[in-house]
Amino acid sequence: MSDHDDRPPIDLGGGHRMTPQRREVYEVLMEHSDHPTATEVFMRAKVRMPSISLATVYNCLDTLAGAGVVKQVNVDREPSRYCGNLAPHGHFHCADCGTVLDIDLKNGAELAKTFKVPRGATVERFDIAVRGRCPKCAKVARAR
Repeated sequence: MSDHDDRPPIDLGGGHRMTPQRREVYEVLMEHSDHPTATEVFMRAKVRMPSISLATVYNCLDTLAGAGVVKQVNVDREPSRYCGNLAPHGHFHCADCGTVLDIDLKNGAELAKTFKVPRGATVERFDIAVRGRCPKCAKVARAR
């Protein structure tokens, strides 16, 4: 049994159930906030579930993202990354090391009120990406 069996069940909708493989992929994403690629999720999941395949991980990620329990994050032309943080937030992408970090909203901020969208348009989701150097890479660059 998992350490997390006391968590409430996750509704995947669409007739999908939370299989052991989907649970493992979900747990991998919830353990760290580093926005892993599917290959990184696979390598982490394989430690506790040696029988899991890369294809299964891709299918699990697709189902979990489709159900809205994780987010698929796309940065430029790089492989998709996955995020377990469902609160409204943006992403900071380090141009030097490729790290993707969450950017939280300031208290009381609402994305829908921050941007002027065309009159009559409806916003379904925001994908905010900021690029620069993460603190570690900025420190290295300053030391040069």
